[in-house]
Amino acid sequence: MNLKMTELFLNELQHEAVGTRKALERVPEGHYDWRPHPKSMPFGYLASLVATMPVWIEHMIKLDELDFAPVGNNDNKPPELRTAAELVKALDENVERARAALAGTTDEHLMTTWKLKAGGYLVSEDPRYLAIRNGVMNHLAHHRGQLTVYLRLNEALVPALYGPSADERGF
Repeated sequence: MNLKMTELFLNELQHEAVGTRKALERVPEGHYDWRPHPKSMPFGYLASLVATMPVWIEHMIKLDELDFAPVGNNDNKPPELRTAAELVKALDENVERARAALAGTTDEHLMTTWKLKAGGYLVSEDPRYLAIRNGVMNHLAHHRGQLTVYLRLNEALVPALYGPSADERGF
């Protein structure tokens, strides 16, 4: 059986969305500005980032490049989502946009080049499929892992993601 990259990414997106949703459902209100260390991201910013990262797939498919920190006005910052309900709603919307973009593209397009910039400077230039794999899927798992630490440090229940957690044995 030959699976297309688009099918593999669609399956992985679906799988990752389930665990991400569980983590976002447990984000406690009133902790938006909390951070475990002065160098750490604020809790709310991190949760909003996790909720909105799937839409990056759409950007990587539909745009040839993205400057995530442009000089001047930056429309690429995640919105301030302050409740678990807002976070889950944003996740669902962004996963759907990512799904639609993946369903509407081809493996051939995923082999073409995509550029990530910051302040006009080139950060990376890779085939779109690598940008999606490394810049979204792996990056999402990383930040969702950070989010589970924030949950633990704020006495919120940590969901089972790739196996049981101390708070949740089953799936």
